[in-house]
Amino acid sequence: MTLLEGYIDELRALQATDFPTYEENYLIHRTVERCLHLATETCLDVGQHIIADDGLRPAVDNKDVFNVLGECDILAPNQVRALTDMARFRNLIVHDYARIDNAIVYA
Repeated sequence: MTLLEGYIDELRALQATDFPTYEENYLIHRTVERCLHLATETCLDVGQHIIADDGLRPAVDNKDVFNVLGECDILAPNQVRALTDMARFRNLIVHDYARIDNAIVYA
């Protein structure tokens, strides 16, 4: 969890950045994208370990990792929604990075 905390700390350090600065400074927005990506990967890894260790049904894809944890009341419904959205965002960053909208990431 230390890794996840580190990514969150890095994101918090950039949270006060205004949007024009965020959009203009590729180092800032790429750092934010990468930290979000790594934080999501960490959550997916932890989720997969919980699923395996607890003998839960296997997830069919990354988004389903959080659904499985929600079905077993390990995650609350609002957490399932937020983490599923992050899994979708992770797919965008990894596979369709040319379509990343800075305004959406910033929000």
